[in-house]
Amino acid sequence: MNEPIHVAITRKIKPGCEAEFQAALQEFFKTSFAHTGVHGASMLVPPPGSPSPEFGILRTFANSQQRDDFYASPMFQAWEERIKPLTEGTPVYRELNGLEAWFRSPQIPPPRWKMALLTWLAVWPVSMAVPAVLNPLIGASVPGFIFAGAVAGGIVLVLTWGAMPLLVKLAKGWLLPKILNH
Repeated sequence: MNEPIHVAITRKIKPGCEAEFQAALQEFFKTSFAHTGVHGASMLVPPPGSPSPEFGILRTFANSQQRDDFYASPMFQAWEERIKPLTEGTPVYRELNGLEAWFRSPQIPPPRWKMALLTWLAVWPVSMAVPAVLNPLIGASVPGFIFAGAVAGGIVLVLTWGAMPLLVKLAKGWLLPKILNH
């Protein structure tokens, strides 16, 4: 599969090392784009006044092979050694799929109510169109539970590769706070 891969990484930073970690990460971001297949990188910092020691990193790769090559690269291994004294424990890696990937943001995610409203705007017409298309094709020839499964699959396919990417792109200015759109 040659789809972009979105990875969320959470790291715990030692108290008093936050500024040094941020500076090191920003520097690493600049050099990491030289690696083939790196399409995006951004940092998520705890909100001001938060006691959380966790920083987030969002990375986008061209595909799973490029992701694997990046994490196995000497450049990434050197980065890991560089920040080892600044971090606690091991990082948590999570591939973003579905709604998480649609709404990924360079700084902060959009408010949940906006994500829910945009998703509803996509699901409503798609949930009416898919059964209308499938019913004349297979509706009478398969049991109801098979038809329902085909409809659910069709809705997921249309939302994942069509409706949601388009709506998120069209609604970018509304989804994200004004300061993030510049």
